[in-house]
Amino acid sequence: MSKRGKAYLTAKEKIEAREYVLKDAVALLKEIKASKFDESVDASIRLSVDPKYPEQMVRGTVVLPHGTGKVKRVLVIASGEKQKEASEAGADFVGGEEIVEKIQKENWFDYDVVISTPDMMKSVGKLGKSLGTKGLMPSPKAGTVTFNVKEAVSDIKKGRVEFRVDKSGIINSSIAKLSFDSEKIVENSKAFIGAILKVRPATLKGKYVKSVYISSTMSPSIKINIQELEG
Repeated sequence: MSKRGKAYLTAKEKIEAREYVLKDAVALLKEIKASKFDESVDASIRLSVDPKYPEQMVRGTVVLPHGTGKVKRVLVIASGEKQKEASEAGADFVGGEEIVEKIQKENWFDYDVVISTPDMMKSVGKLGKSLGTKGLMPSPKAGTVTFNVKEAVSDIKKGRVEFRVDKSGIINSSIAKLSFDSEKIVENSKAFIGAILKVRPATLKGKYVKSVYISSTMSPSIKINIQELEG
């Protein structure tokens, strides 16, 4: 196990072994910041689901009210008028078959999100291996396979976040920058966690959320009081 730095250990000493209300946890994150760069604020939610069962797979999207602090580069693969719509909506890269070919031949990945119109998915499907391993494959459930290109591009630029539970039952995501006002970090956190609460599997019995933690890029995790968020 690698040794933690002095700043991390000093920060850890300030975190009590208890659950914090969200507002106090955010204040503490700001207090223990020791780095000079603008750290991301990350949320980690452990669920009582077993993702190996399709009916317990938790995934979805949410537009954070204050964005993530990072503007994502969007690639749209479409044809005809939908290319014009994508460009007007602010997509960074737009194209059709030639884009699919470029990705195949050049291993081109200078973008953060890929949106495809349904009619292009036969071609985009050829990129399953290359895009899939990087988490870039368009998906109807993630809202990235759609004819409503304008709304999809707009939402992503505003700060839409895709979440998906991993095989151990945890959802991790960056939800803000530590430089945001505390109130904005709290509002983003509530929006993110609220979106996960809304997609609770219908077949799940008993407790859904086991634990919620927030941290910054360089900080230890702080446990959040779940009752405050579920109320």
